[in-house]
Amino acid sequence: MELFYFVVFGALGAVVAALELSKSSKDRINTSSAFNSFKNNYLVVYSLMMAGDWLQGPYVYYLYSTYGFGKGEIGQLFIAGFGSSMLFGTIVGSLADKQGRRRACVTYCITYILSCITKHSPQYKILMVGRVLGGIATSLLFSAFESWLVAEHNKRGFEQQWLSLTFSKAIFLGNGLVAILAGLFGNVLVDSLSLGPVAPFDAAAIFLAIGMAIILSSWTENFGDPSENKDLLTQFRGAAVAIASDEKIALLGAIQSLFEGSMYTFVFLWTPALSPNDEEIPHGFIFATFMLASMLGSSLASRLMARSSPRVESYMQIVFVISSASLTLPIITNFLVAPSKVKGESISFAGCLQLLGFCTFEACVGIFWPSIMKMRSQYIPEEARSTIMNFFRIPLNIFVCIVLYNVDAFPITVMFGMCSIFLLVASILQRRLMAISDKPKMENWTAMKERDPEAEALND
Repeated sequence: MELFYFVVFGALGAVVAALELSKSSKDRINTSSAFNSFKNNYLVVYSLMMAGDWLQGPYVYYLYSTYGFGKGEIGQLFIAGFGSSMLFGTIVGSLADKQGRRRACVTYCITYILSCITKHSPQYKILMVGRVLGGIATSLLFSAFESWLVAEHNKRGFEQQWLSLTFSKAIFLGNGLVAILAGLFGNVLVDSLSLGPVAPFDAAAIFLAIGMAIILSSWTENFGDPSENKDLLTQFRGAAVAIASDEKIALLGAIQSLFEGSMYTFVFLWTPALSPNDEEIPHGFIFATFMLASMLGSSLASRLMARSSPRVESYMQIVFVISSASLTLPIITNFLVAPSKVKGESISFAGCLQLLGFCTFEACVGIFWPSIMKMRSQYIPEEARSTIMNFFRIPLNIFVCIVLYNVDAFPITVMFGMCSIFLLVASILQRRLMAISDKPKMENWTAMKERDPEAEALND
């Protein structure tokens, strides 16, 4: 079965390479040299930020366990991270809109570096402070950088379509290639060089510091609504009113929460799903395989968004249905494939089928990120972009905290079934979003026909 891992990884790598090398003029967007310079600067910074994040991920649980903490205490630390992101996310998002997105990006670097430093202490209270700082940093990572990019892109007068190119490249590099390299680099630091489980956190702090230096030296400041007479409560109220009064924004928030909630639940479930009887599986290699599948998805997304048809609102319906089907495989194999009762063997046949399904889900994740970024750039108002984006993360963080707290209370098949249902609901909401986004176009066409009868005749 060990050969199976290499076959899947090699096949995905070949498909990604073929997709990137076979792009035609229809799949590419012609841009200016000024935009390319701007895009490459952002991609370097974003890749460094994601390297700082990815280096930590595989070793957080392991580090806590080496300090002697049990599963319950470690679970509380993880809940503290998501909880702080929920509680403080909207505050830091509003501050980013009011005080400046560049300043918020620098704050992300400083906050995450401080979080990395706390990992040197085995004291539970200090580690808890580190988790709170990490939760705040996560809120900034997934709102401030995107908000700065969209505002700066528009301020410089670049074409709107070019924004999708930056989004897809950022996910291809930051959430794909960088994740794989970070995993391999972390493995070298911990296992090959025997520097201990805290070494990846020190390396992450270095990458974050380099990225912060580039931000300070080359980025200009931009704001959402810098009005002096608006306090945080007023900004919160404005963001809430924007979500409540615009169905498109509300639908987008619900879609994002449903998909990301399923995605983060999958992060906790894939290991026990592939090794229900303590089968020996190469966690690092499987993680790299998932990231390669995500790169495949982002490569497909760049092709789709480079064309006028199909629209993002259209193809994302299919993506959500496919992702829903892929997470039903653990349920299907549980009923159709006899489970192995031998402990500690290599991955089972059912595990192999599930791994293929999980790779399909990760490919959908790769399509989702640049696509949701493009829709957010279209529908979320600029003056409260960071605030609204962090509002979207409130239900997500509540959901993840509930899952973490009750992860042992339900069978794993029930958890996957719940995620599958959420993704189907996301597909239905996406269909609704496409329908109402088409309404203004139909109304404009109707108005034009009323003003000009010849237009109606031409249409006939």
